[in-house]
Amino acid sequence: KEIARLHGRSFFLASQCLPRDRRRAIHATYAFCRLADDTIDNAPTDHSEAAARQLDWWEGQLEAPDDPVALAFAEARAAYGVPVTPAHELIDGLRMDLSSRRYENWPALRHYSYCVAGTVGLLVAPILGCHDPGALPKAATLGIAMQLTNILRDVAEDAERGRLYLPLDEIEAFGCAPDAILAGRPGRGFRDLMAFEIARARSLYAEAYPGVSALAPAGRLATLTASHFYAGILTEIERLDYDVFRCRARVSASRKLRSLPSVTAGFLTLSMRAPARIAP
Repeated sequence: KEIARLHGRSFFLASQCLPRDRRRAIHATYAFCRLADDTIDNAPTDHSEAAARQLDWWEGQLEAPDDPVALAFAEARAAYGVPVTPAHELIDGLRMDLSSRRYENWPALRHYSYCVAGTVGLLVAPILGCHDPGALPKAATLGIAMQLTNILRDVAEDAERGRLYLPLDEIEAFGCAPDAILAGRPGRGFRDLMAFEIARARSLYAEAYPGVSALAPAGRLATLTASHFYAGILTEIERLDYDVFRCRARVSASRKLRSLPSVTAGFLTLSMRAPARIAP
């Protein structure tokens, strides 16, 4: 719970919509994924071998847990029928960060985003009450949308670490240069590039939306809340006129509160529809 509260504020607020047992399971899942991610994010660039060994050890906790977070995650998987395969895929995705932090095109970046975030959608779907296999691709798509949102928000922070996740072919198409972005001087085409990527992220949120109806009522509300808060980051980037190097885009607590009527309206709309199987 403390890991979720400190590191995933939007996620943590959305989780308060859930009953206690499901909320605990969601926190355990978030914490397991977060600690795996921290293995890469906190590793010095010249210590990739040590990070790889740590990641291997953490993956071993899936089968033979003794770490408290891994034990909690194992309990959550057992209680809600959470598949372990997406957790292995997530760790495989994090290993990609040890060898490459650049992606030639959107299909390559989408694959990476699936591994490190789409898999999280698959892990939390059963906890949120999803029993329709047809809705699972939508859960993965929502994770990809959130990951792309993170990438756009964190361009400057990633650049300071020598990382660049925007598709290289699209950087070129908009007249930008990777080295200029890494130096914090992205050029005039960067604004249009960011607008293009924001439109893509919003289309992913829209693509994922029908899958929310396959969740239990509390799961619907939590998911709508989290996705609405996250999508709000895109609006904040626009408010900055796409200058993510000036400051980090954040959705303030007051803006989150003002968005709750929209979340409630979406929840009521979905709740009035009879649950249906979702086409993949």
